Amino acid sequence: MLKIDHLTKVYGDKKAVDDLSLHIRPGEIYGFIGHNGAGKTTTLKAVVGILQPDAGEITVNGHSVKAQPLACKQKIAYIPDNPDLYEFMTGIQYLNFIADIFGVSAQERQARIHKYADSFEIEKDLAEPISAYSHGMKQKLAVISALIHDPKLVIMDEPFVGLDPKAAHILKGIMREICDNGGAIFFSTHVLEVAEKLCDKVAIIKGGKLIKSGTMDEVKGDESLESVFLELEA
Repeated sequence: MLKIDHLTKVYGDKKAVDDLSLHIRPGEIYGFIGHNGAGKTTTLKAVVGILQPDAGEITVNGHSVKAQPLACKQKIAYIPDNPDLYEFMTGIQYLNFIADIFGVSAQERQARIHKYADSFEIEKDLAEPISAYSHGMKQKLAVISALIHDPKLVIMDEPFVGLDPKAAHILKGIMREICDNGGAIFFSTHVLEVAEKLCDKVAIIKGGKLIKSGTMDEVKGDESLESVFLELEA
């Protein structure tokens, strides 16, 4: 689904990402953890085509992000850590705008909007301007907009920030549903307890370098993910 081969990204004299290779397969929820400035967000932005790598190759479902960006973006959804939404629009206008971009039919978009807006309990708020939304409501709207075209690969940067416990629980269920249907999730998080319970695989990055990756059991063994992370970060 997603292959990152020897990804390198340099800012000045600093390697933000240094020769990183990962493979996320269909059906996998893959966690990406590391301290602030470790290179997580840079990696995710390179995967979705926002940043151009200085070296390496990224492919989505066999398509090169660099050479075939449109084919990749049709399969991808990206939820950044701080979603920038068009606040002059209402919630429903924004969702229809995103659905138009991806060519989602009226019937499909209506069904998906109802499904996810009802789950997150914001269906009644979709007629309101986004400028009136709380941070949590904006985060929910960003999630719904990301899922409206039925993506096969979902990239998320700290997706649980700003969500209340119920909404976070719902999002975890949606993530598992996507993977059960043959999709894949690649997301960064600082909430190690969530990663430990939710992820099939996990990668730990430090100073732009991958220092450990694999299944949850392979990475943490008999310890907690938090203990392993703190040992590796020391």
